[in-house]
Formats: sequence, structure tokens, C-alpha cells
Amino acid sequence: MSNPAQRATKLFVQTFGTKADDLYQAPGRVNIMGEHTDYNEGLALPAAINFHTVIAVKHRDDHLFRAVTTAFPGQIKQWQFGEEGAVAADDDWVNYLKGVTAAMNQSGLRAKGLDLAIVGDVPLGAGLSSSAALEIAFGTAISYASQLNLSPMAIAQLAQRGESQFMQLDCGMMDQMISAMAVPDHALLIDFLELESEPVLLPEELSLIVIDLKQDRHGFMQQFEQRKQECRQITKLLGLDSLRDLSLSLLTQHKELLSDEQFRRARHIISENQRTSNTARALQQNNIPRFSQLMAQSQISMRDDFDIITPEIDILVTMISTLIGEQGGVRMSDGCVLALVNHDLTDKVINLVENQFFKQTGIEAAIHLCAASGGAGRIG
Repeated sequence: MSNPAQRATKLFVQTFGTKADDLYQAPGRVNIMGEHTDYNEGLALPAAINFHTVIAVKHRDDHLFRAVTTAFPGQIKQWQFGEEGAVAADDDWVNYLKGVTAAMNQSGLRAKGLDLAIVGDVPLGAGLSSSAALEIAFGTAISYASQLNLSPMAIAQLAQRGESQFMQLDCGMMDQMISAMAVPDHALLIDFLELESEPVLLPEELSLIVIDLKQDRHGFMQQFEQRKQECRQITKLLGLDSLRDLSLSLLTQHKELLSDEQFRRARHIISENQRTSNTARALQQNNIPRFSQLMAQSQISMRDDFDIITPEIDILVTMISTLIGEQGGVRMSDGCVLALVNHDLTDKVINLVENQFFKQTGIEAAIHLCAASGGAGRIG
């Protein structure tokens, strides 16, 4: 199969009858540590992966955007810069693009139009952030084509603003920041209160495996929204700006203000922030047994305190954890199972998923072997 860049180039010629001027790409991502922490102004440790969205573009002299994608063939969507209109329910994919131009227009930026052909190999609906890859590739293309000279952080902020304001999707900044700013072979320790980041080199002896159990993504997103609402309620009850301001001692001190469930939700956020910092340190020190322990603690906290682990995911995490011992770490991450394991164990993990796990649950999971990628940019 040809790579996304070749496919984007071909799609552009087929759609618009001429060659593209440039190609741009942005990666999907996995989140090694920091579940539900970004919108609570906490810490997270994502890594970009070597699955990308690629956009072939041709510059226009007007402000018209025309876009086509292989993900939804036969559709050419178009809109004028600054005239994005209302969000249409049946135009899911193009709303992510319109959100970016709406945010740019609201920020006082002006951009020329583009013809776009979009191709990607980031698995859709798998928790690997194909939507952020689309936004960031598009924002990067506009920045270059209209000579806006936007920083990766500025592109990430515009993309996030497009989602939260134009699309009314209240999201954190993690997906956009890692797609725009990632460093090859590194994760990125992000502080969402300060919007600062630090590259963390991943040990070269670890394979990065993402396992998609293909569970109900809509249900997962509903649960995600519910947890966000719960965190807001806790923040309001305690009179805080965000849960980042909360320590375990302060939480315990005000325990009587919260239900048992609210106490456990807050405890997860506090402990997950600390685990994220500790995980970055363990990886920097190549301390794999410590990393393994922290991943296991996160899984337990997500299951017992935050209540976001399905039985099937917990079964698979337990099976992989038993197999790898202290030679790697495994936990649920955004609805997938993420395992970083010694290269020698990669085939054994795959065999476990395809055979033992399948026999026990009947679930035929999709396995993605990943590598830590760099962030968005121009191709060539």
C-alpha cells in the first residue's frame, strides 16, 4: 500500500485535476500517563506516534477552502474564511477544519484559501486522536501557505479553540499540543497550568504497543463528558480554580464537603498528576521496574477511584501485566490498552492478545505497533 503522502498527492490530482503545491503532516498520539488531567490543569505525558494525517494543498488567490478526504469519499466540502456558518451534524470531519479557520478569524488573523486533499493512517475512533492530527496538519498548512509564521504552540491553541468554541466540544490541550510539538523518540511532559513542556526520552529497549478493543466509542465519550462535569462540580464545591490547586491533605481536610464518589474522583486526579511526574523521572532514569509500578497504580486508580475501566480492558491489562512483570508497563489509555514492553516480549504480547485474550473474551482486538514520532510539519 502506498504511504499517506503518495495517496494524498494522487487524491488531489483526481479531485482537482492539477498537482498540489505542498504536503503537510501531523501525527496521532498515545498518552503514556495522565488520564483526565489536562482539562484539570494538571500534568500529562503523551507521545506522538508514527501514524499521520497528510494534507496535499494548492494555494488559492481568494478565501475559499475546498476539502476532500478518503475517509469520507465522494464529498467535497467548501467554505469561505470567516464564514464557517453553524456546525452541521452530518459534517463531522469538516467541522474540525472550519473550527481552525473560525478561531484564526476570531484572533484577527487573515488567511488565503486552499484546495485540500486529506489522507491519513491514524486509526479512526481508536483513541489515537485522529481529529487533532487533522486540525494540526491543517493549521500548519495555513500557517505556511499564508505566511503567518505561527509557532507550533499557537497552532495548537487555535485548534483547541476551534474545538471548544466553534464545535462546542470542551476539550483540554493535550492532543493538539503533542501533535504540534512532539520530538522524535520522546514523550512530552506537559504542564497544562503553565502550558510548558519538557521532552522525555523513551528508553530504546521498549516497544510501544497500542491495543484497540473496538469498544463503544460513543459510550466512552459520554463517560468522558460525565467525568469532566464531576470534576467541575468538585472544583466548585471546594472553591478552587481547578483541581490542580488540590493536594491530598487539603482533600482529606474537606472530605465532609464531598460524597464518597466525589472524593475518589478528586483523589485520582491528585495521584495521577504525581504519577505523571514520577513516570517522566522513571523513564529519564531508565528505571523500568519503577515505570511498571506506576503504570499499574494508574490502572488501579482509573478502575477504583475514577471508574472508567471496563471489565474487558481490566482483563487484558491484568493478562499483559502478568506476562511482562517488571519488563515494561501497561494500562488503559483513552479507551485503548497501552503497553510499553521490552522488545523481546513484543511477539508474546501480540500472541497473548490474539489467542488467550480472544479465547477468554471473544474480542478480536486491533494491534498497532508504534514508534514515538516528531510533530507536525511540511513534507519535503
